[in-house]
Amino acid sequence: MAVTAASVTPVVLCINASGQDTARRVAKALGLPLHGRADRTSGCDVEFANVLDHARALFAAGTPIVGVCASGILIRAVAPLLADKRLEPPVLSVSDDGAVVVPLLGGHRGANRLAHEISAALQARAAVTTAGDLALGVALDMPPAGHRLANPEDAKDAMAAILAGAGLRPEGALFDLEPREGADPVSLVVSETPQEAGPKRLVYHPQHYVLGLGCARDAAPEDLWALAQEVLAEAGIAPGAVAALASVDLKADEPAMLALAERLGVPLRLFTPAELEAEAARLANPSDVVFAEIGCHGVSEGAALALAGPDAVLAVEKRKGATVTCALARAPQPIDAEHPDALPGRARGHLALVGIGPGQADWRTPEASKLVAQADELVGYGLYIDLLGPLAAGKPRHDFPLGGETERCRYALELAAQGKRVALICSGDAGIYAMGALVFELLDKGDLSDAAMRVAVSSAPGVSALQGAAARAGAPLGHDFCAISLSDLLTPRDDILRRIKAAAEGDFVIAFYNPVSKTRRTLLAEARDILLKHRPADCPVLLATSLGRPEEHLRYRPLEALEVDEVDMLTVVLVGSSQSRQVERGDGPAMYTPRGYAKKHAGAA
Repeated sequence: MAVTAASVTPVVLCINASGQDTARRVAKALGLPLHGRADRTSGCDVEFANVLDHARALFAAGTPIVGVCASGILIRAVAPLLADKRLEPPVLSVSDDGAVVVPLLGGHRGANRLAHEISAALQARAAVTTAGDLALGVALDMPPAGHRLANPEDAKDAMAAILAGAGLRPEGALFDLEPREGADPVSLVVSETPQEAGPKRLVYHPQHYVLGLGCARDAAPEDLWALAQEVLAEAGIAPGAVAALASVDLKADEPAMLALAERLGVPLRLFTPAELEAEAARLANPSDVVFAEIGCHGVSEGAALALAGPDAVLAVEKRKGATVTCALARAPQPIDAEHPDALPGRARGHLALVGIGPGQADWRTPEASKLVAQADELVGYGLYIDLLGPLAAGKPRHDFPLGGETERCRYALELAAQGKRVALICSGDAGIYAMGALVFELLDKGDLSDAAMRVAVSSAPGVSALQGAAARAGAPLGHDFCAISLSDLLTPRDDILRRIKAAAEGDFVIAFYNPVSKTRRTLLAEARDILLKHRPADCPVLLATSLGRPEEHLRYRPLEALEVDEVDMLTVVLVGSSQSRQVERGDGPAMYTPRGYAKKHAGAA
């Protein structure tokens, strides 16, 4: 089973006082956070107002849910989001009295295992309904930690054959199963070596091995892949028996290593030169040249041994290619690679640029929610983190004031450099007048630690203010549009005026961001006057304030009546083009900009 990007801690939900004692017992026994309904429970780690909304938000973020409530409540909450069982988090219900534990979703993604843990803690009954668990007491596609099924695509057919009466031939004690008589038996093979696999032959590899890697900068991924295959073949070891890759932290962003980790479906762990030098006495091929260059006597052998542990041995000494090196170490016990954070060394740091839209959960993309749920720590303007509500609960947070943007981004990158998953929280979209550009500017200039320069950076799209305003209005962005910030803190005033004139002459619909501040009150009026030279006085303008929040306020004005005093920094100003129209409908005004379809069809007619 491939290692996921990050594991997320399950949450225990309690919705009423009658289930509170049971919920507390579950949370305490498993070390999980307890979320409770605000008006019906007390003393919980996190409070929520609506159980359906809360459960749905957690599920969308990929958070496993243990609900102490009726199963139907959880079913109704997550049903609209069900799509792919391979990606969805486990969902379990526990009766208020703690007598029954029911894994509802994700039985083979941890729910059944979690159900057994909860039932043991409560002395309850786990109502597991998965066919494999009922027939054999185990799930054939969920081997114990430290083992990998080489052919998971065959597990369903193998289980179906067993249920239909086929024999069972365990070749190893992995599942502690007795052989069963029957025609055309299914074999369960446990082996470190490559084995033939198929629907009647499931192959499980104990993950005893670590590949230690070294390479020149920008070495070809295919060269490292070929050398890794050569090393495994020399030892007679299957790729599935490899638990992880290891190297020096200077190679955290090396494409060849990242590609190999992706190809094998295992984590890459990193060590400092000092940590690798601690393994010097165990190296088969110490190198003074390497020591002089980076501060340790060996990378591939040292990294493999450091990750595999103090009792590990080299199964294959360092092998060299033109630009790559590789060594193989064997640990005495299988390595649990499903929880890479528990492994020695550190991961490559990851910074997620997360745009949360205007703040409300309904406008936050599932990808953004998942990145927040997966994050170890949160960084951002305090108000934006507050808007995450329960999704941020229990996570270390680092609040920065407005005006500290550079320090905020630098801190987030350096925090990620420690091997952590960090979410930098922005309103709207992180790449639109937010922190995304500043993060990449810092990386481009290189004014960071070496480790920070090597972190992975990803960005989740968010609902921007212009999108939110357009949706509320109707379709004002139906034709060409642009966005202009009226803040002259970072952009010279003359540049802003030049862009306004160009947009006016180009007849773009314009979204004005940062339209006014306490000290900046004239640019919006100047923009209005410039635009009036190029579009009619009754050109529709939307003033949209606090979009998506309870205090949301929308006003329409003709361009000539646009007044600065009606606008603040929480307002986005959408100015139509010469073709934009405001129409009155029974449920209120709407604004749209035609693209010309009606004219085209009229001509065709």
